[in-house]
Amino acid sequence: MASETRPDNHDPDAESTVLDLTSCQLHDLDSVELPPSLTELDLTANRLTALDPRISQLSNLKKLSLRQNLLNDEGVLPLSSWTSISALQELVLRDNQLKKIPDVSIFKVLLVFDVSFNEISSLNGLSRVMENLETLSTLQELWLGRNRIRAINLCGLKCIKKLSLQSNRLTSMSGLEECVALEELYLSHNGIEKMEGLSTLVNLRVLDVSSNKIKEINDIKNLTKLEDLWLNDNQITSLDSIAEAVASSRENLTTIYLERNPCASSPDYISTLRQIFPKIQQIDSEIFG
Repeated sequence: MASETRPDNHDPDAESTVLDLTSCQLHDLDSVELPPSLTELDLTANRLTALDPRISQLSNLKKLSLRQNLLNDEGVLPLSSWTSISALQELVLRDNQLKKIPDVSIFKVLLVFDVSFNEISSLNGLSRVMENLETLSTLQELWLGRNRIRAINLCGLKCIKKLSLQSNRLTSMSGLEECVALEELYLSHNGIEKMEGLSTLVNLRVLDVSSNKIKEINDIKNLTKLEDLWLNDNQITSLDSIAEAVASSRENLTTIYLERNPCASSPDYISTLRQIFPKIQQIDSEIFG
C-alpha cells in the first residue's frame, strides 16, 4: 500500500483517503471509523472472519487488502454483490482460508487480484467468472501461488500480464495458450514434466519453471522477447539442444538459471551458455560485467 495513516500524520487528505490498520489484531471493525472518501483500505494481519458491511459503501475505494486474516468462502461472499465498490482496482485476499475463488465479476476495472496462500484446489470459480471475459478485461495481475490447484483453465484470459501459480500441484502447463498478453509467468515448485503451451505467449519476458520435473527445454522458439529464464532444480541432462530451443531469444536473454540440473555439472557449462547468449548478464548466481 501507499502512505500509511498514523496519529502523527498531519496531512488531512492522506488521513481521509488511506487507512492502514495492518497488524492491529482486530476481530471486527466496530471501533473503527471508515471515512467515505477512502481510496485505500489495508486490513493486513488482523483476525477478521467477516467483512464489515460499511466497506460496501466506500464508493471511492481503489485498493482493498484483506491479506492474512481468517476469512473463509462464506466470509467473502458479500463481495460479489457490493456494486458500490465495483471500481476497485486491487483486491488482495492472500493468506486466508478460501477453498474456492470468489466471484469478482462486478469489479470491471480490477487490475490486481491476489488469492495466493489459500486452500484453493481448482480454478473452476475463476473460470465461471471468466466466461464473459469483458467483465474483467482490465485484469493485469493474478496471483494464485501456494494453493492446491491441479490444472490450468483460465478460459482465455487474454489481457493478463503477470500470472503466478507457484507452489501448487500442477503436472502440466497446458491451458495458457490464449493468455497472449502474458509478460511474466511464474510456475515454480510444481510437478510439471514438460514445457508446452508456450508458443503463443509471444510477449513473455520472464518465465520461471524452476523446481519442477522438466527434462528438456521445449516450446519457447517463438518467445523473442524473453529476458529471464528460470529452469534451475529440474532434470535437464544436456545443453546440446538449448541453442536451438532458444534461438529466437538469444539476443535478448540476459538471465538464465540452470543450476542443480544434471547439465550444470558439465565442466564447460558456463562457457557454453555464454557462447549461446551473447548478451547474457547472469548465469545462476554468477553476474558478468
